[in-house]
Amino acid sequence: MSLTADGPGRRRRGATLEKALLDATWEELVEKGYDGLTIESVAERAQTARAVIYRRWPGKPELVRAAIAHAGLNETVPVPDTGSLRGDLIEALRSASRRRAPMLALFLSARIAGFYEDTGTTLADLRGEFLAGRVSLVDSILDRAVERGEADPARLTPRVRSLAFDLMRHELLLTHRAVPDDVIVSIVDEVVLPLVVAR
Repeated sequence: MSLTADGPGRRRRGATLEKALLDATWEELVEKGYDGLTIESVAERAQTARAVIYRRWPGKPELVRAAIAHAGLNETVPVPDTGSLRGDLIEALRSASRRRAPMLALFLSARIAGFYEDTGTTLADLRGEFLAGRVSLVDSILDRAVERGEADPARLTPRVRSLAFDLMRHELLLTHRAVPDDVIVSIVDEVVLPLVVAR
């Protein structure tokens, strides 16, 4: 039976095989960190051969970068619809904080420092890889608020649009823990809404 088989007479190919390889890489990265991850360990977890991996990615840095992008694309990010801009922003920040705190802790830990050294990338680059190809959650919320007449489109510069999540990320960077609810409410009520609400 082939090492890439899922069962008797069946072989994984194309997107199915690639997903299995990237899922295995992400799991190895989370469990062992970058330095502990090897092509051999990924192949073993994915039940395939090293050559199958090397046909798609030339080495560990490229494989890990692809796995990070894959994990980001597969993260389900529902757009909240509470009926108000304030409610939507608070719910979006709560949800993002819960999901992102463990991921950010990984990206900031010494367990992934080798990736930064091998690739010359930064945390911002890694975040870009993770979020690539996704519709902006905050843009969806703000655009809907404009349609409802809650937000002034003239005030929604790129910096203002990103402010709520930038401030949440700052809190995550400082604490490596999910952002407390009172801080999220403060970000929305004291900083974001005064900047974006229609006058």
